[in-house]
Parts: sequence; C-alpha cells; structure tokens
Amino acid sequence: MMKFSEPDIGPKTILCVDDEPIIRELCANALDDYHVVRAEDGLEALNVLETIKVDIILSDIKMPNLNGMELLHKVKEQRPDLAVILMTGYSDSELILEALKAGADDFINKPINILQLITTVEKVSEKLKIRQELADLKQIDQLKSDFLGLISHKLKTPTTAISLFIQNIAEGIESPDDADFKQMLALVQTETTHMEQPIQDLLYFSEVTLHKDNIKLEPIELGLVADRVTCSMQASAHKHQVKLESLISPPLASKPLLLSSQRINFAIRALISNAIKFSEPGSTISVTSEVDDKQVKILIKDSGVGITKQEFPKIFNKFYQIDPDHTGQVRGFGLGLYYACDFINSMGGRLQLESEPGKGTVATIKFPLHR
Repeated sequence: MMKFSEPDIGPKTILCVDDEPIIRELCANALDDYHVVRAEDGLEALNVLETIKVDIILSDIKMPNLNGMELLHKVKEQRPDLAVILMTGYSDSELILEALKAGADDFINKPINILQLITTVEKVSEKLKIRQELADLKQIDQLKSDFLGLISHKLKTPTTAISLFIQNIAEGIESPDDADFKQMLALVQTETTHMEQPIQDLLYFSEVTLHKDNIKLEPIELGLVADRVTCSMQASAHKHQVKLESLISPPLASKPLLLSSQRINFAIRALISNAIKFSEPGSTISVTSEVDDKQVKILIKDSGVGITKQEFPKIFNKFYQIDPDHTGQVRGFGLGLYYACDFINSMGGRLQLESEPGKGTVATIKFPLHR
C-alpha cells in the first residue's frame, strides 16, 4: 500500500556519507544547526534516501562498496534537484571536472577544515533556497495559466447550456407544454447547482489566499467536529448511493485542541467529499478515530478506486484532479486536497494518505495532544 504525507517543517537535513566514523562524527558536531543523518558508504546512503527526505548530501569520494562518484551519478539520475557536496583528498583536476559535469554542487578538501565545511554547506544551502524561489516563481506563473484555463473549461459548458435554454424560451422555441421542456429544465437546474459549488469554492479560496496569515485558533473538540461534518455529508453520500458512517464517540481527548473551526471543517469535508466522489455505489465509507498518549487521529476510509503509483506524487498539487474514467469531466477545481493539507499543517497537524488501486484510500488527520 502506497503512503504519502507532507514532510515536517524544520532544519535542512544533511546526509553525511563517509567510511570513517570519526569524519561522520566531526561533520555532525560541526553542522549542529542542521539535522545530520549518517551513512558509511554509498549503498547505505541510497537506502537512507528511500526513507528520509534529505536536502544535501555530504559525501567522501573514496569509499568501499559504492564510492562518492558512483553515488553522485545515481543520485543525480533519480533526484537532480538534490545538492551533493563531495569531500576529497585529491587535487585531481580531471576528477573534479568529471564531478562537476555529473552535477556536483561543491567540494571540500580533506583533511577537513571546520570553517570551510560550515561555509560550503551554508553556501550550497543558500543556493538551494534561491533555486527553490526561482522554481516557485515559475510555478506561480504556470498556476495562473492553469487556473485561467480551468475556469474557462469548468464554467463554459454549464453557462452555454443555460444561455441556450433561456434564449430558446425567449424566442418561443421552448414551451412549457413541450414534452422535452421539463427534461431540459431539469438539466439546466443540475448545471446551475454544479456551477454554484465551484463559485462558492473560488470565493472561499480567494478569501483564504488574502488572509492566509490570520488564523483564529479556539478550543475545539475534534471528534465532535468530525461527527457533525459526517452527518452533514449524508445527503451527498445518499445521492451517490454510498453508505457513510461515523464511528466516533466524542470527546476524543481530555481537553479540546486549539484549531481553526473554519479550516478543520473544510479539511474534513474535503476528504469525505473525495471519498464519496471516488466510491462505487453500494460501498461504505467510515469515519473513525484513534487516540494515544501523543496524538489524536481522524481516519476516513473508503473502498473506492484508489490512487495509482503515477498519481501519488501529484495528489497535493494545486488543480490536480484524479480522473479514473478518463472522461475529462471531473467536477471541481482540484483545490480541495491541496487546501485540506495546507490547513491541517497550518494548525500543527499532518495529513497522510494510504492507498492501493482498486482497494480504496485511507486519509488520516493527525494532531499532537501536547503542544
């Protein structure tokens, strides 16, 4: 089963790779402003990269099993954005040239000078920051284009149908006595309803963007909110012929959590809405809870279409929509999951999704009990 969750926000993580324990220890002590993870050779480093989000690799060149150059090539093939600093006792210009061509970001000479180590890492870290800012600017520009195209696509069809119907009435082509009139009227009413929700979403998302830093936190019983939202979604579930059940018994914790009422309501509603949208008629969606000494969880489980391996890295992107039937007619703007995750993170929680194609999805909202 595939699992995805947004990473914790904190200091950059550096993976120090060297076959000498004393060098790994020296780097960890010198770089105490960073989270330092250690590996004794290139093979162990690759295993670490599969489980931990790393920002910078600090690697020796001469190592057993898989040396630094081989590690550099493999890393840049899989993660070209990952910064790599090589440590070397060699002054071989050909080796340095080869490493630069392979994508090395900088070098540190051995024996290691602490000042050079710290300065080089800071310089590469700043380069990463600038690189990310440039990528963000490009993404913002692309998002604007995507958004305008999406608005045009989503609103054009219903407005055209409504306009044509009204025009036909005005010209006397449609008549209440016509057998097809009621069917056409029902279609227009449906399209109007479909338009109303996206417009409300757009207004809400615009409000969030304008006031994203003004979060009002108040004591809230998470289990009670989840139970109420589940009840309010029963009509939607019934319409899709899906059973929606709440197995939560509030209160979940000894004292309420400090949350934004508006944001936690939106997040839970968006996750349940997704579960309904991608569930087959006759299936069941359950909303449950788990509590231990450290955290409280709300779990939304469905047995729907699930998420493919190819789609998993994109699911928290703005405007991304899963289209299992490949019809291109998915309703909404693909912002629900993005903002659900963003809202939960802004309140100190985390959102995690586990999914398997054909077997459904589990969305887990987690909040620490002690903050």
